[in-house]
Amino acid sequence: MRRPPGTGALLLLIGCLLTVLGAGSAHAAGYRYWSFWEGDGGRNWTYATQGPSLVRPDDGAVQGFRFSVSQDSQDSAQPRRAPDFGAVCAGTPAKDGLKRIALVIDPGTAADAPDGGTPPPLRTACARVAPDASTAEALASVAKPLRYDSSAMLCAISGYPASGCGEQVAGDSGGADSGGADSDATDPGGSAPASAADGDSGGGPSAGVLTGIGAVLLLGVAAVLQARRRR
Repeated sequence: MRRPPGTGALLLLIGCLLTVLGAGSAHAAGYRYWSFWEGDGGRNWTYATQGPSLVRPDDGAVQGFRFSVSQDSQDSAQPRRAPDFGAVCAGTPAKDGLKRIALVIDPGTAADAPDGGTPPPLRTACARVAPDASTAEALASVAKPLRYDSSAMLCAISGYPASGCGEQVAGDSGGADSGGADSDATDPGGSAPASAADGDSGGGPSAGVLTGIGAVLLLGVAAVLQARRRR
């Protein structure tokens, strides 16, 4: 039986649309890691642009860490406690020759925990450290043991999680690929995997790209339907 004019093009466009959208949902991926945040001086968090070993906060600063699964810095979960220096350091008086850094350490939820484990509760701490101390040094003074991988990425705070480091978590299977061997590095660098920090999900087209492609294909379908009506 002869197909109506334009049927072939219509089927091709629909097939392309389903393929592209299906690939995006099947290959979306994230990373399970400790993200690093800085208080903005008010009640908000800002994703840190440098690793905790490079940031040397002033006295009165608030620094935060959150363990979660995210594709990049744009969708990374913030610590679930506001950056309130006064509340965190109320019981730690100032001392000459030292600075105080408020730390919020949020291990996240069970949904983000490796192997369905139970994360420890959120905690805060006030680190009293040397004036030139980095955030990493402040964290080490109140939240040992810390664990780093061979590239100096922060893997665990207070021993959580017990294993793994910045592993990729596939959106379609929930599986994970190892992020590298762990070590006891003493000079911690960035807190996010390189791909995540660069805004690369490592698992296919971004949501914006998929939306754009889908819109173009839908317009093509509409054009084919309109041409068929005119005939």
